[in-house]
Amino acid sequence: MSTTEQGTPEQSATADREIVISRIIDAPRELVFEAFTDVRHLSRWWGPEGFTTTTRAFEFRVGGEWDFVMHGPDGTDYQEWITWTELTPPERIELLHGESHGDPNAFESVLTFEPDGTATRIEMRTLFPTKELRDEAVEKYHAIEGGRQTLGNLAAYVTEIFRKGAER
Repeated sequence: MSTTEQGTPEQSATADREIVISRIIDAPRELVFEAFTDVRHLSRWWGPEGFTTTTRAFEFRVGGEWDFVMHGPDGTDYQEWITWTELTPPERIELLHGESHGDPNAFESVLTFEPDGTATRIEMRTLFPTKELRDEAVEKYHAIEGGRQTLGNLAAYVTEIFRKGAER
């Protein structure tokens, strides 16, 4: 979790409800962003290590939805739902993520994609409705480690695709 970016009053006011995770990925920003835009990409890397994803519906556009189930390594299924609230290719994705449409405990995430030389710095800033929901996500669902693993899976997937493209 990043603690260096809590200098403004707005950030300080939400710091106890936030999780911020970032990673440098050795691939161009457009490619990293594209990994979010197509379900055939997402299903290859989404989720922490050992998880798989089954998509029921997917439409990548503002107001579009991704209805899916994450399958944990222990056999537990997690019903998930995302709606895209703002898209600025290839710079930013804003979304609302819950168990289903209308979930009162849904959380907001903002993903930013910044060029870093030939690499990309991705930041995932998640804001929960309450401190208690954030704490539950961290303690019960290991959200910080899971987020780091998810970005790690994204990095491995995108760099593999980038290398294969460079070999052509």
